[in-house]
Amino acid sequence: MMTDRRAEHVESLTAQGRLDDADMDLAECALLLAGLDRPEGDLSPFRDHLAALARDVAAAAPGDPARTVSQQARTLADIVSGQYNYVGDTLTYDDPQNANLIRVIERRKGLPVALAILYIHAARAQGWSATGINFPGHFLIRLEGSGGRVILDPFNGGVARDVADLRGLLKQMTGIEAELEPGHYAPIGNRQTLIRLLNNIKLRAIAATENDRVAEILDRMLLVAPDDLSLLREAGQCHAAIGNMRRAIEALETVVARSANGPLRRETEALLRQVRSRLN
Repeated sequence: MMTDRRAEHVESLTAQGRLDDADMDLAECALLLAGLDRPEGDLSPFRDHLAALARDVAAAAPGDPARTVSQQARTLADIVSGQYNYVGDTLTYDDPQNANLIRVIERRKGLPVALAILYIHAARAQGWSATGINFPGHFLIRLEGSGGRVILDPFNGGVARDVADLRGLLKQMTGIEAELEPGHYAPIGNRQTLIRLLNNIKLRAIAATENDRVAEILDRMLLVAPDDLSLLREAGQCHAAIGNMRRAIEALETVVARSANGPLRRETEALLRQVRSRLN
């Protein structure tokens, strides 16, 4: 008998969303978010797969305090891309499945941010320092340790990217005039990684004018980032657009109550008045 586990997933995500960013389980959250689209499914096989990834990386990189970050990077690429055949989906890049970790695991392909979650999970299981970085348009991973820092490209087989590669990639993504800045190397936390993952699904829903889906994805974002008032305002606006006035008013009232005086509060108060007027 199939069991709808949606409520369990929401409860688990809500608990994760209350944690400090560093304490969140990135891969588990991504699985739970994917599980909301398959509520009758069991996540155990996918958790087992994540555990196997971590074990195989550990086996390929036995504990060695002298192991350099470059060796860590090669081991990750050898296991995730080589042994498990994960690749970037270049043919159907805009397929929403590429941002659903369950489907990424099943299909062995996905978007940069989804693949990065697998790399980061496997690296952190070894105690290695791994995080996403705030690079425009193409999610990359920063490994730090003995020997310095390595930037990995999970979409392209986990290849290490040097400064020249990054400059070329930046120009390809944002324009020929663009130049590298320190902010492009800045790490992003677990929440923002999950938001970036979900944003891919949201943007594709917007493009397809699937407004109910957009609202659904915004609510999922708020499970892992409940204190993001800009997201909450966007969710309120979206719910109002699809006629879900109670949810819209609740979200907008919360933004007004929790935000300091400034543009966000003033704009939200104006939007709230508009929404309330539609009920009269």
